[in-house]
Amino acid sequence: MTATVNGTSAKLVMGHTAPALEVNTLSHGLWNLADQTPENYTMIVFYRGLHCPVCVQYISELEQKLDAFSQLGVTVIAISGDDQEKAAQLQAKTNSQQLTLGYGLTYDDMRRWGLYLSKGHFDNEPTLFSEPALFLIKPNGHIYLANLGTHPFSRISFDFLIQGLEYVIPNNYPFRGTE
Repeated sequence: MTATVNGTSAKLVMGHTAPALEVNTLSHGLWNLADQTPENYTMIVFYRGLHCPVCVQYISELEQKLDAFSQLGVTVIAISGDDQEKAAQLQAKTNSQQLTLGYGLTYDDMRRWGLYLSKGHFDNEPTLFSEPALFLIKPNGHIYLANLGTHPFSRISFDFLIQGLEYVIPNNYPFRGTE
């Protein structure tokens, strides 16, 4: 279930089915959210792109935390609107060897997921790109958590998220943000 905001982006409702999402990845072919079968959650990290130095740092940190997420039954993908070449450059720059990196996120998908969009203002920025966001999707496809940012520095801490999941998972913590 979504609610239209300003006629362009949707507000996703926790506990409802996540929008469809299918992207190409650098190492794992075509990735489709509907095909995911995590033990507890699929974590989708939307990042701005190679042009963003904060994203490079964030993706590097995510790579280092993958084992902790895996131990919690969380599978992870990081996705941007970058093309394959830029995604490969980011992969090399961050030394990401395990992280599934998706690329080519469309503007329609960005809007369907309710991501904030920004126009490029600097020479190295794309014409239009999404701001950072992180979602946790339950195995049944329902949205459990959404964290949407409007600036490069508005991101959830992976350490804090891991700490929260260590409580949430064994205590079957309910959906929040359902109203």
